[in-house]
Parts: sequence; C-alpha cells; structure tokens
Amino acid sequence: MTDIVLTTLNARYWHTAFGLRCLLANMGELTERTVIREFSIGDSLIEVASDLLEHDPQIIGIGVYIWNVRQVAELVGHLRSIDPSVVIVLGGPEVSHETEQQDVVRQADYVVTGEADLAFASLCRRLLQGDRPQERIVAAPLPDLTDLVLPYHLYTDEDIAHRVIYVEASRGCPFTCEFCLSALDVPVRQADPDAFLKAMTDLLNRGARRFKFVDRTFNLNLKTSRRILEFFLQRQTDGLFVHFEMIPDRLPEALREIIARFPPGMLQFEIGVQTFNPQVSERISRRQNLTALEDNFRFLRERTGVHIHADLIVGLPGEDLESFGRGFDRLLSLDPQEIQIGLLKRLRGTPIVRHEREFRMVYSSVPPFEILRTRDLDFREMMRLRHLARTWDLVGNSGNFPASLSLMWSQQTSCFERFLDFSDDLVRRERRLHGIPLTRLAQRLFEYLTDVCGIDPQHAAETIWKDYTRHGRSDRPEFLRRFSLPAPCPERNRRDRGLPIRQRRHRQVRTEEDAEDPMRSRYGPPNG
Repeated sequence: MTDIVLTTLNARYWHTAFGLRCLLANMGELTERTVIREFSIGDSLIEVASDLLEHDPQIIGIGVYIWNVRQVAELVGHLRSIDPSVVIVLGGPEVSHETEQQDVVRQADYVVTGEADLAFASLCRRLLQGDRPQERIVAAPLPDLTDLVLPYHLYTDEDIAHRVIYVEASRGCPFTCEFCLSALDVPVRQADPDAFLKAMTDLLNRGARRFKFVDRTFNLNLKTSRRILEFFLQRQTDGLFVHFEMIPDRLPEALREIIARFPPGMLQFEIGVQTFNPQVSERISRRQNLTALEDNFRFLRERTGVHIHADLIVGLPGEDLESFGRGFDRLLSLDPQEIQIGLLKRLRGTPIVRHEREFRMVYSSVPPFEILRTRDLDFREMMRLRHLARTWDLVGNSGNFPASLSLMWSQQTSCFERFLDFSDDLVRRERRLHGIPLTRLAQRLFEYLTDVCGIDPQHAAETIWKDYTRHGRSDRPEFLRRFSLPAPCPERNRRDRGLPIRQRRHRQVRTEEDAEDPMRSRYGPPNG
C-alpha cells in the first residue's frame, strides 16, 4: 500500500535526489507505505503527474530547488486540477526562505522548511491519522545527525551503475559568505563516523565507484577528514573517484601528507575561490587568506594528482570587469584543471540582498535569479562575462584544447583579456554558444589564432591537430587538410579510462607535460 510518494525533478538523469532518500530512511513505521519517484526537469510534467497519481497516494512530498521551482509549480498545478484530494507537501532550500511570497507555496497544502529528515515523517503521521494542522508552514528543527537513519541502502543497483552517489559526513558551515545559503546553516554537525564508514563500505562492496561529498567544508574537522581520506586510500580500486568541497586556505600538513599518497585522478577538490578582491571579500563577509590559498594550490598541482575544480563568481558587489579579470589571471596562474565561472544568484534568504541598493544590483525575476547588472558591471559587460563562462567551459574546462590555449596567449600579458576577446569573436561568428560541433570549434580557434593573434598558419594547424587528436580522434577536419600534419597518436593513458571524461582528459594533458617538465603549468604563465 502506497500512501506517500516522495518526488522531485532532478537537473539531469544521472543526478540522484539525496534529500528524498534521507526522508525515506527516516519514515519509521511509514517506510513500507512510502515510495520514491524521481524525474528530471526535461520530462513531460503531465506524464510525471500521471506517474505520481498511479500510486493512488494520500500525500505527495516534492523537493523544490532553484533549478526546478518553475517546473514544480506547473506540476503542482496539474496535480491540483487532476486530484484535489491529494495533500501536497513541499520542502527543500528554495521554499525554506521567503516562503509565503512564492506562488508555488500558495498552491501547496503544507511546506516543511529547513532540514525535514524527521519533521516530514511527523507531519505525515498526523495527516494519515486525520489530524490536519492549521499552520501550513512547518519549521523543522535542526536534527542531530547521529539520530538519523543513514540513507545509503536506498541507492539502487541502477543508481550505483549509472548515477552520481551523493554522500555527506557533515552538515553546516562555520563561515558567513553572504551569497551562500550555508551562511545560515550553523552550527556544523557531524554524522557518526563509524556508521558512515560502514555505509561507505557497503556501497563499495555493491560496486559504487564515484562518490560526491556534499559537505560544505570537508576539511574543517581535521580528525574526520583524515579518517575518511584514509578509508578511501586503503580501498583504492580501478575507477574509484571521490569529490570533496574544500576550504581553499586550510590544508595543514596532516592532510597534505595523506592527499599526496592518492593515485592521480582519484580525488577531485571543488575549491570556492569566488574572488581575489580583498575589498569585495570583506564586503560579503568572506574570510580568506589568499597567501595560504595560493600555497595550497601550488602544493596540490606540484605534489599531488588531485583534480582541482575552482570557482569564481561574476557580479559580486563592487567587482568590476578589470577586477574580475585580474582574479581570473591570478587563478589561471595557479593552474587548476577547471575554472567554473558562475554568475551570482540571488538565493532566497541569503544576506547578499543588503547590498542591492548601494551597488544597484538587479537580478532576473525568474529562476535561477542570476545577476543582470550592477553598479560596476552593466548589462553588456555582464553578457560578455556570461559568454566567457560558456566559452571557457567549451575550450578550457573541456580539456580539449590545452596547447591551443597556450598558443593563444603566448604574447599576451593578460590571458583574461585575450580569452574575453576570443569569446566575443566566437559569439559574433556563431551567434550561439551551444551545440557547436568540436570540428567547428577547432576551426574557430584556428581562425582566431591566425587572423587575430598572428600565429603562422602551419604552426597553428599543428597545434590544433595535436589537441584534436590528443584523445584518440583520427579524422581530419576539412580546414586542416591543406596542411602537412603527422599521423594521429593512439589514445594515451588507458589506465585512466575509469575516470569521468573531463578528469581523464586533463590527466592525459598533465602526463604529457610531466615528461617534459613536472613543474610546468599546462598553459604557461600569462606573459608566455
């Protein structure tokens, strides 16, 4: 008998709804009366509504996030029209703040704000007993993580084989960065380490190989961090890949020692740099030691095989184009494999709103509520940086064109200025930045290198060809056929094939360079 359906719309099929599994794991005696149904934001919402109602539930609980709130609002409208008797309960970060102001909330029966692991089950018990609370908004108290049933047994074999396995050893963040919801999530709470590692053992025994920790500050608790790292190090196997979000300026020797022992490609660190402007950092209450940050980056790139995914934010109050460009160049010189450039989002409940008047910050009125302009970045400049972010993802983060990038700015003081100009040129030529075939992108790079940078066509062709064939391709694009080029080399580093594709590409690039100079940046210093 199914009385309760838990559901959400994931951003992609290969994502998993970790929050739904946390709820189901703590349903107690209602567990057997509860099912999870997951969908993605691209699915037909009429079909989703049909699927949910096929279970004939009394209660439907829906996880609401910034990436799915529009679709959830439409889905709730369908459910209301088809079967008004079903009780609809919303939860998740997007409806946990500024709750009463939202249209999707007005359509629902109840909203559980905050961490609903225990509060949702408690509400369901009352509803199934015919006791309908008068108060529509249920504020969930922060649970002690050691009191919760861990959800990892709820990952299916299909999840393990094809989807991201999210895990958490802690919740909360001690920092107060005003753009982040974690600034409201104090204190930091730890899961029971013995129970957590037992669950990780079970997942590994079932074949799980890719783990993504959702902890906001994995390296905050040194003892716990070391224990978890030791656990995975002792169980290393082909294809094992573990992702952590790290505090950028905290990497004591005790952690460095163990990180250096991991095989290349097994660890990925997501490191939120966000800005190199000290005044901006202070303005948004972000405490960051830039000297320690840079030292940690150099250690990770020179003495470990960690894949670094570093974040920068566009549109912070007081950051203009020149300041952002200096930060990009500074971060690039530290040589992370990926730089994620993200536009500032107005997350509901975050203190960043206090700067809106002084810095004339204007956001989109629809999710994901991205910044449109500020006092220091007009809309045109903001769009250029939006395009830059997408172009960098295509060319830099993809790992497809490391040699071509190095050639692009070999005579340029600022890599940012050169790449921003290339991004502008690509937009002018293509009028789009999605759906560009790799051959077309390679051609545009070649044209820019020869027409704008003044690179000898034969040299540019050889460089593009080296990049194009780096990962095993052998077809020759039309624009390269007039040049004399070497035969393509077979794909390198086959031992890395178990890694995610981008990490594998960057591993191949690094291994080639290590043979020449292990201390060399992939792109070289900005001044060439």
